[in-house]
Amino acid sequence: MNLILYFLKQIQSYAGKRLYINLLGTVFISLLDGVGILLLIPMISITGIIDFNVGNTPFNEIFSFFDRIPSSVGLPFILLIFVLIVILQNFLHRHITIQNIKIQHGFFRHLRVNTYHSLLHANWAFFIKNRKSDLINLLTTEVARSSAGTHSLLQFLASLIFTVIQIGLAFFLSPSITFFLLLCGALIVFLNRKFLKMSLALGKKNYSLGKEYLAGITDQMNGIKDIKSNSLEKSKMNWFLTVTKGMQDEQIEYTTLRTMSQLYYKVASSILIAVFIYIAVNMFHAQAGELMLIIVIFSRLWPRVAGIQSSLEQIATMLPSFHAVKNLQNESRIAVEFKEFENLSISPVQIKKGIECKNVYFRYSQNSDSYALEGINVVIPSNKMTAFVGKSGAGKSTLIDILMGLNLPEKGQVLIDGTPLTSKNLLSMRKAVSYVPQDPFLFNASIKENLLMVESEATDEEIWKALEFSSAAEFVKKLPKGLDTLVGDRGIRLSGGERQRIVLARAILRKPSILVLDEATSALDTENEANIQKALERLKGSMTIIVIAHRLSTIRNADQVIVLDQGNVIQKGEFGQLAKDKKNLFGKLLNNQKDASL
Repeated sequence: MNLILYFLKQIQSYAGKRLYINLLGTVFISLLDGVGILLLIPMISITGIIDFNVGNTPFNEIFSFFDRIPSSVGLPFILLIFVLIVILQNFLHRHITIQNIKIQHGFFRHLRVNTYHSLLHANWAFFIKNRKSDLINLLTTEVARSSAGTHSLLQFLASLIFTVIQIGLAFFLSPSITFFLLLCGALIVFLNRKFLKMSLALGKKNYSLGKEYLAGITDQMNGIKDIKSNSLEKSKMNWFLTVTKGMQDEQIEYTTLRTMSQLYYKVASSILIAVFIYIAVNMFHAQAGELMLIIVIFSRLWPRVAGIQSSLEQIATMLPSFHAVKNLQNESRIAVEFKEFENLSISPVQIKKGIECKNVYFRYSQNSDSYALEGINVVIPSNKMTAFVGKSGAGKSTLIDILMGLNLPEKGQVLIDGTPLTSKNLLSMRKAVSYVPQDPFLFNASIKENLLMVESEATDEEIWKALEFSSAAEFVKKLPKGLDTLVGDRGIRLSGGERQRIVLARAILRKPSILVLDEATSALDTENEANIQKALERLKGSMTIIVIAHRLSTIRNADQVIVLDQGNVIQKGEFGQLAKDKKNLFGKLLNNQKDASL
């Protein structure tokens, strides 16, 4: 119940007074509905079919007014009032329905935007510990299910208001009979509470199955080449059949539960109505008119009460999704990178002296005893080329992430011209960096659109200049549509080397003061690699270049080479100086690569 109230509070915080106006409109519609029912008494009495006698109820004086109207005028008058009430009621109902839809879809967008906003601004550590498919599932499926719960909640509130007003009307007519009826109704609701618990359990099961399904599908689509090349189709198909069977069974189970609760409720209600009529006649000696009117009221009321039960069950199945979405929002807000991310007036940092790592320690988990980086002390001079080398797992990429501010040191500091890198100047640092990853990523758009993402105002001349720099201009000119050629999902229509050159061109187009290359030439042939090495040599002096390299031939012209091993800096110096020492790690790596190339 606390989560339902929290859910209602979230909708109220979004909708504000619109929610209360709609609820007041629902109250007015319910009152008009009650008046319409009461008009049945004088309407039928005037016809002479049944003589309604409401006894000493508060409505006796009102109905006596209709008795004094001549029948030739009274019936048309009552019918006119009835028609006007129905018109007004349905006009208001239409308006409230539209407003409810606006609230529902507005809240859906509000929830979706807030979730995406909090995700987009979370730090890199948040994305490392959360699975990408889980985030996609929450941002799409679970947010949509939470929105559907908004409709159920609004339906629940409308039915609840209608029920309360109709019960109040019945109390005016006969308190004793109504009280007896409510007592029996409360017993039915109490017995039905087990269905709510079962609905909540099914909601949790639905969330888990949806999460598992999307996670598996995402992994398999990302690894479809491995599946095909290793003939894993059968095992993956078996997994798919198992998961989808579970999802099918869950949906059937939910439908079975809903129909069972409705069957249970309707059977119990029919027994209750039969017992109620028998007792009302034999014990309370209800008058025919009074009894008939209460029966009319409650015959209209039962479907609404059944609707309340149904809405509560739907809300119960939605609550796990809403709870997961809110937890994600809270977790990502705690991990927020920038307090003022939207401050577009921040300028890129201009490095005059250099970047320094001062006694930096870092580990991915606080529960781990081993550090990914330990006691790192290095200086990266500005407008020079610094290369990081080492075996796989030595900590090179981790150190680059620290330098770019994606991860923060557990101990020690990163200094920019002597100033510590903190959340206050982190965005300024990011705006100065262009990063080319080992696994280049392109969006499913044209080559030109991919390039313009980093520099929307770039001219065609600047674009071609960047492509020339990355040795990509020649192959782009040969494409059927040139710059307007679509690259496909993750750039799948291009080769690995072509993707790498486009991403490098994009990095250069941004005109950064810090260029970070993480194995950026690994997928290039010897000729293109040599061309890019020459281009990088021309850039020296105009920007700070940081390179991670496994192919040591690519860093011969580096001003400084830093060798990492198991998270520690073990060697520093110029390429030629380190190459002379054959016994140390750099010399061994260089010899191994020379032997492998023979």
